[in-house]
Amino acid sequence: MERLPNPVDYAIPAFVLLVLAEMVVAWAKDRRRYCPRDTLTSLALGLGSTVAGLITGGAVVALGVWLSQFRLFDIGYAWYWFAICFVIDDLAYYVFHRSAHRVRWFWASHVIHHSSQHYNLSTALRQTWTGFISLGFIFRIPLFLIGFPPAMVFFVGGLNLIYQFWIHTEAINRMPRWFESVMNTPSHHRVHHATNPRYLDKNYAGVFIIWDKMFGTFVSERDDERPQYGIVKNLGSFSLLWAATHEWIGIAKDVWSAPGLRNKWNYMVKPPGWSHDGSRDTSEVIKARWEAKQGVHAER
Repeated sequence: MERLPNPVDYAIPAFVLLVLAEMVVAWAKDRRRYCPRDTLTSLALGLGSTVAGLITGGAVVALGVWLSQFRLFDIGYAWYWFAICFVIDDLAYYVFHRSAHRVRWFWASHVIHHSSQHYNLSTALRQTWTGFISLGFIFRIPLFLIGFPPAMVFFVGGLNLIYQFWIHTEAINRMPRWFESVMNTPSHHRVHHATNPRYLDKNYAGVFIIWDKMFGTFVSERDDERPQYGIVKNLGSFSLLWAATHEWIGIAKDVWSAPGLRNKWNYMVKPPGWSHDGSRDTSEVIKARWEAKQGVHAER
């Protein structure tokens, strides 16, 4: 396999400098944007994610190389193939990201990224430790089968991750209208991280917000409704292990106690918040309740 550098390795110093710069701005304008313990937790979770990636990355690379022998086309390393691969990989990311919010098994790994009640650049570093267990890498399998070289796929995936770093901030309000219409931005991604019923399960894009507009999952940030960050049931702890594993523990408990095989299976593949007896709320239930309440207010 051809070797390409991991662009994230080169971006890490810039990540650190930008986090520090945003801290300075936040302390000067609104210190509530940064909580020292929350920031340290995010940084530690990011470090743990890096270690987990080093442990499991070889297996994912090996899978990509093995799958490439079944490719439909022989695609080279011309610059335009990188551009095409980047766009298709971003679509694959959209599918993964949407699935990570709609399938509890994938959510168990992804929830770590949403577990902070603050929204700043350090939140971008709050990444999963269990991505290999949740099988999130399967969403890139089509790229290998099409014929994009594994090295190219992993390279553009790194670029995608770098792009998503800067959109985790409240320091930027809106970008120019033309940019907001095509690209994912801090405003669009604040919506995604919000727990407000209006914003739940929206704006899954990585780089191009056009995917959300095409597939009906786009919502604009409203000036009259500030996003509230975190998860529907917040952790209430800065424990690293609890942040990284709490949803897996929840799945294990539910599967163990659920009556019947069908319910056990559904606790893994249904949306987060699903329960066999209806005692919990999914995002659909939360949104429906909010919409009904809005209808009552409108009638008044």
